[in-house]
Amino acid sequence: MKAKIMIVDDGAFIRAMMKDILLNLQYEIVAEGSNGLEAVHLYKRFKPDLVTMDITMPEMDGIAALRQIIGIDPLAKVIMCSAMGQRNLIVESFQAGAKDFIVKPFNRDRIAEAVKRVLFL
Repeated sequence: MKAKIMIVDDGAFIRAMMKDILLNLQYEIVAEGSNGLEAVHLYKRFKPDLVTMDITMPEMDGIAALRQIIGIDPLAKVIMCSAMGQRNLIVESFQAGAKDFIVKPFNRDRIAEAVKRVLFL
């Protein structure tokens, strides 16, 4: 059975790029969101096996959304993504419950490795 993944990023181009990579890796994309509020609602609705989430987004940032998702499901598997590879954001993401952190621009092999590793935690 294919793993079900939700992609959350405020950039449509970034979502499309991530979707293309994940579909080529044989994963199923069950939902896409463009901000943290959508992420929380979509997580409740679709209960994906894994979420890729941007940090900097309108309405609710990715770290706040991550905290809410972990509050709903302590076993949620979330990989944070950001163009800002700032150490404090990476640390804050892991403290909030992220399982991995990918820096943009995306590298297909890095995404493949992170998703596979996190799904089988």
